[in-house]
Amino acid sequence: MSRVRIVGGSLRSRLIEVPDAMGLRPTPDRVRETLFNWLGQDLEGWRCLDLFAGSGALGFEAASRGAAEVVMLEFAPKVHAHLAKALQGLGVKNVRLQRGDALKFLQDQAIGTGGAAFDLVMLDPPYRMDWLKRIEPLLPRLLAPGARVYVEAEFAVESFAGLQRIKAGKAGQVHYQLFAVEQA
Repeated sequence: MSRVRIVGGSLRSRLIEVPDAMGLRPTPDRVRETLFNWLGQDLEGWRCLDLFAGSGALGFEAASRGAAEVVMLEFAPKVHAHLAKALQGLGVKNVRLQRGDALKFLQDQAIGTGGAAFDLVMLDPPYRMDWLKRIEPLLPRLLAPGARVYVEAEFAVESFAGLQRIKAGKAGQVHYQLFAVEQA
């Protein structure tokens, strides 16, 4: 078992235990720091979705920086249990942890069917499983005007879901990019 450190906000320097699980790769500190510098450090009032929560590092960073609500979705039972324990230990009230399948969640949460729009969606799916292709057609209907979408992958993502790519970087084998809903 390893640990990741929350790099900013009210939970800064708190540690999260990360279970040994196949394909689980916590987003490195440097990459998380860059992402939240791109977003601005204050997410007050934002509604965020961490679709493949994994270690919880991205979702807990958003919660730490004042997001009104962070929905963290995780499918793997062992990983979900660790996230529940971390959530309890951190004592944050603005995180809602759910266990479930990403595609089913996106279908069920579509705006107009009772779902609400997200200001930030963080996508760090398991590699080499074509998750981004499957998520792409479902995602736009969940986005608020001016929303941001963070995508982490094993390859550079030039375009995604008709969004505008506004930032991109690479750290080791990780490619990360930030997309935005174009303002009318």
